[in-house]
Amino acid sequence: MSDGSRAARSGTVGVGVLFASNGALFAALLPWYPLLTGRLGLTATQFGLVVASFAVGALASSALPARLIARLGPVQVSLLGTVVLAAAVAAVAWAPAGWAFALALFVAGFVDAIVDVAQNVAGVRVQDTAGRPILSSMHALWSLGGVASGALSTVSAASGVDARLHLAILAVAGIVLVTLGGRLIGPLADDPPVDASASPSEAWRRRWRSVAAVALPLVVVAICGTMVEDVANNWAAVSGVRLAGLDAAVAGAAFTVTIGSQCAGRFSGDLLIERVGAGRVARLGGALIALGGVRVACAANPLPLFAGLAMTGYGSATLVPSAVKAAARLPGVGQGGGVTIISWLMRVGFLATSPIIGAVTDAAGLRWGMGILIPIGVTAVALAGALDRDRAR
Repeated sequence: MSDGSRAARSGTVGVGVLFASNGALFAALLPWYPLLTGRLGLTATQFGLVVASFAVGALASSALPARLIARLGPVQVSLLGTVVLAAAVAAVAWAPAGWAFALALFVAGFVDAIVDVAQNVAGVRVQDTAGRPILSSMHALWSLGGVASGALSTVSAASGVDARLHLAILAVAGIVLVTLGGRLIGPLADDPPVDASASPSEAWRRRWRSVAAVALPLVVVAICGTMVEDVANNWAAVSGVRLAGLDAAVAGAAFTVTIGSQCAGRFSGDLLIERVGAGRVARLGGALIALGGVRVACAANPLPLFAGLAMTGYGSATLVPSAVKAAARLPGVGQGGGVTIISWLMRVGFLATSPIIGAVTDAAGLRWGMGILIPIGVTAVALAGALDRDRAR
């Protein structure tokens, strides 16, 4: 095996570790939401606004990722950002009131958006070196990390483990894993293409009309993916309690089912996209999201609920990775700028989803609130063609 092949393989493993640890960190918190919400006495609307602060933090960091990556490199940015993210996630368990809960999530969202761009840029650069598609598989490892961490948190919550202890241990483990991933990647991701240091604002000033025409449908497709993830993160466990009658301590199983099916879809995504194209795969995924949303809204016990959530998770699997791949090829933007544009704007989905579901739930019930999955799926079907390679160019 040549040195280049060995470095590409090591870099691929290292990027996978970055993605898996990032997915595990935030997922460790999510199964605790029903217990934390009950302890703090939050209504559905209040809870929706609190968890939306994660997206507000992500949007507030929009100007930083490309600049930090250009100065420090994606691996170093991932490591430093993970340290802050881990501390913020652990701090949620200590929140004495809703405002402290929201503040910790704001900080987590702020740094998570930066880490997200950094690890995606590292993935694109390693993918270019490897000469084969790996990004969907990297996102699959993100989901796998979330599945493992979410399942562990569910077991811990059901066993009566203190949330503060559990999240503190997971935070330390996440930092250790990212450090290991960075060592495996080495300098492979730190050789930027000629235009990778261009900031999104500079790129938009140069060619904003042509970029906007191509980027907008990609952004909307990515938002469809993040909205499904937001439903899984913040409402799957709540739906397990309110719609399917699960005990709050084990309701995290609903989150695990959703992210687990998304993980399976992402592991198969690269092969399917290579055979039939990103647009067709996303079109099928949108149909599954809509049908799964119908099943979730009509569920009265755990099995139909889990089936519907599994359909939505599998259907959303390739939406964000495919949008990121297409964004890395946007004309006149460069990898760092293109990925930052998608990563920043797609978080509008995180910002809007939970407040909408919370308000609809308080007004008409959670079944109607979870019905938001249906128009999400329809939108993904309508815009899936934007992901095809030729149209992205």
